[in-house]
Amino acid sequence: MKQILFLFACLVMSLQGLMGQSTISAGRAIEIQIKGVPSDEMARVNGTYTVSEGGSIRMPLLDGSIRAAGLSPTALAQSIEAAYRAAKIYTTPTINVIATNQEALEELTVTVGGQVQSPGPVRYFRGLTLYDAVQAAKGATPFGSMKRVRLIRGKQSKEYNLTDAKHMNTPLEPRDTIQVPQKDFLGN
Repeated sequence: MKQILFLFACLVMSLQGLMGQSTISAGRAIEIQIKGVPSDEMARVNGTYTVSEGGSIRMPLLDGSIRAAGLSPTALAQSIEAAYRAAKIYTTPTINVIATNQEALEELTVTVGGQVQSPGPVRYFRGLTLYDAVQAAKGATPFGSMKRVRLIRGKQSKEYNLTDAKHMNTPLEPRDTIQVPQKDFLGN
């Protein structure tokens, strides 16, 4: 009887050790792959993500962030699948999450500043547009002008009217800077 209890205790301890190894932690890199969606959408989602110090990740096309820290890769995959279904973005996504032992990776970002609700870095993904980046910064403040949004890339700078549909889909590149200026006296 003592041997059975000893074996059971060893089994429980080893399972706890395995579970601890596969738990996602803040500041770590994870790899996410999606299947069951069009191939161009797969390219947009597939990649390596860094779990923020707050314990969450931001996924393309989803508003807000998803809690990742403390979850197993399987539980996080289920959470991401449910979020895409709930947002009616994908009907049958299959997510695979791989927790790596890598330290945090340098995340590709664009910077949104000026008269936006939440200025700062926005995670870059292939297909990110000028309008998407401003919306990821929670949009313009009541004093911000969407008619004179400035895109700065390297040493070049260009102004866009984001109330015009043709400018909304302007593609961004990593490390671009977007400035939403204050409205002028005419409200532009």
